[in-house]
Amino acid sequence: MGHDLGSSLSVWWTLPFAGMLLSIALFPLFAPRFWHHHFPSVTAFWSLALAAPFVAIHRGEATHHLIEVIFADYLPFLIILWALYTVASGILVTGTLRGTPAQNTLILLSGTVLASWIGTTGASIVLIRPLIRAISHRKRRAHVVVFFIFLVSNVGGLLTPLGDPPLFLGFLHGVPFFWTLHLLPMMLVVAVPLLAIFYVVDSFYYRREAPRASHTQELMGIRGWQNFGYLAGIVGAVFLSGVWKLGTVNVLGVERETVGLVRDVVLIVLGFLSLKTTSPAIHEANQFSWGPIREVAILFAGIFVTMIPAIVILRAGAHGALRPVIDLAREPHHYFWLTGGLSSFLDNAPTYLTFFNTALGGLFPGVAEADAVPQLITVQAHYLQAISAGAVFMGANTYIGNAPNFMVKSIAEEAGIEMPSFFGYMIKYSIPVLIPLFLLVMFIFF
Repeated sequence: MGHDLGSSLSVWWTLPFAGMLLSIALFPLFAPRFWHHHFPSVTAFWSLALAAPFVAIHRGEATHHLIEVIFADYLPFLIILWALYTVASGILVTGTLRGTPAQNTLILLSGTVLASWIGTTGASIVLIRPLIRAISHRKRRAHVVVFFIFLVSNVGGLLTPLGDPPLFLGFLHGVPFFWTLHLLPMMLVVAVPLLAIFYVVDSFYYRREAPRASHTQELMGIRGWQNFGYLAGIVGAVFLSGVWKLGTVNVLGVERETVGLVRDVVLIVLGFLSLKTTSPAIHEANQFSWGPIREVAILFAGIFVTMIPAIVILRAGAHGALRPVIDLAREPHHYFWLTGGLSSFLDNAPTYLTFFNTALGGLFPGVAEADAVPQLITVQAHYLQAISAGAVFMGANTYIGNAPNFMVKSIAEEAGIEMPSFFGYMIKYSIPVLIPLFLLVMFIFF
């Protein structure tokens, strides 16, 4: 069904998606008060601008895609995000955090290591609030949050399928769980320079600020330990949903894995258990509110709906309107930049899967997936490495490249940190800092 529709859709159907992205980029810059009060209305406008003509023209097929993206993509995405946000917000790091360059770098390093094992979202939510408290007295703080997004919300998720959704999709399609550990050298080529650059930049700003008044040092500690158990439960539920087979169930015409529904219920229960068992004092100390998750839920609803034509066209491959883009994928470095470039603005999970299938079809035509994947990870491993690294790394290029990016931005802004605009983030940070490192990865590995 998706293949036929993807073959017939023109690129003009992606205009509402472009409008949604430009709204996220420009309204906060030129009309911040309007955006703050009316972003749900703007999101609804672009969603209807796509959905109404889409259903009117393509009827049942379009309706199926809308229902599918809501029940199979958006709701599971939101549930896991909500569960991680809720549980991680119940963990309070206590003690004196002085916000020195060395201490900030250590927090970023810890989050980078943690991200592959509890996911970029989990690591981001656990550590962003302690980091914000540590730098609360600093004048220049936005750069700290931006590098946190680079490292903890993206780069650190490269080593296991638990780290980032694209790698989990690869795991579901036959890539061994620990195969992604082969990507460690690429991660080091990006993460080590990023940590070094951050330390130099943060040290420069730190030296220009007045020293913080001395006060009694409090030993570090953690409150809300039970939430680590809930966090482990979330990771376990996500992992088991990829290996446990319980058949499928039909939800409004959309086939969903039964184990996926079980996972969603488990995550919701764990989230409510966290709310029930966490002291209000911990939430108050963490400055917990539903504002960031509400903003992400609303904006990504619009993103998921309006990007349907782009994803459907991509899935059509050489038969779709984006065939010139697909045809560019020949060598590993092509896959790296194409997967990464599209993952910067589209959902990186289906983008990964599109080029994963493109590589299988191009390198092993006519070979069944079960037989082709083992050959891909042995004979042509560079292609899968390029697709994996591109999808994970380049999610850091924009605020919408990966869900935790926007959530971290929202939490920081709620704490009073003035974050760069959508384009400001790219022009000031991601393009000059990340792109040279990605070029280095290309020249060394692809």
